[in-house]
Amino acid sequence: MTQELIAAVGIAVAAGLLRGFAGVGSGMFMAPFFVHLFGPVQTVGIIILIEIVATAQLLPSVRNDIQWRMISPMGLAAAALMPLGGWFLVSLDRASIQFGVALLVSLSALLLMSGWRYEGRRPTMLSVAVGGLSGFLMAVTSLGNPPVMVYLLSSDAPARVNRANFTGYFALTLVALIALMSLRGLITRDVLFTAVALMPGFLLATWLGSRMFRSSNELTYRRVALGILLLAGLYGIYLSM
Repeated sequence: MTQELIAAVGIAVAAGLLRGFAGVGSGMFMAPFFVHLFGPVQTVGIIILIEIVATAQLLPSVRNDIQWRMISPMGLAAAALMPLGGWFLVSLDRASIQFGVALLVSLSALLLMSGWRYEGRRPTMLSVAVGGLSGFLMAVTSLGNPPVMVYLLSSDAPARVNRANFTGYFALTLVALIALMSLRGLITRDVLFTAVALMPGFLLATWLGSRMFRSSNELTYRRVALGILLLAGLYGIYLSM
């Protein structure tokens, strides 16, 4: 194993714990590190391949709590804007993407840690707008999470519902993103090899994180998820400077 792959295994295990516990955030955690280790294009492919397997692992246990009437329009809008994001992925330089990813993660975490809540109505068109922005960002950086996290975690829904909604959203969008990247020839042999190498540790950690969630409370859920994401974002900004 290369030095980069050894480091990536440790990062993937930590991300898996976060994914199993919070239902979201693993891609946001891995991306600042993986962009530095593998480059932006490979990072997107590696993360989405790992994430789709983790989503399939979590989906059966949360499917009854997913609010499909809100999640479905978001997922369709995200899929529609992914081709535009895919074009930007191969057009922008590595340093710009790395800094943008890290800054987006940090600002999203700080906004949610401040206790901000969106108490207005959540009509279908608002969900569509959030989903579209998310799909664009997911194709560019593998990080469609920030808009969705802000939108869902700013509500008063309980942790189990938010966790389920994240999982349902990823089930809809990751399949579309993998198809898009495959058609563009971006799922290469190196990407596939790296994802397969990281997957066992990630999936085991996801299972452990799920068990930890069962004994947690609402405050712990938010503190753990947002605290780790903020640290990952700040580290990514440091690496890109």
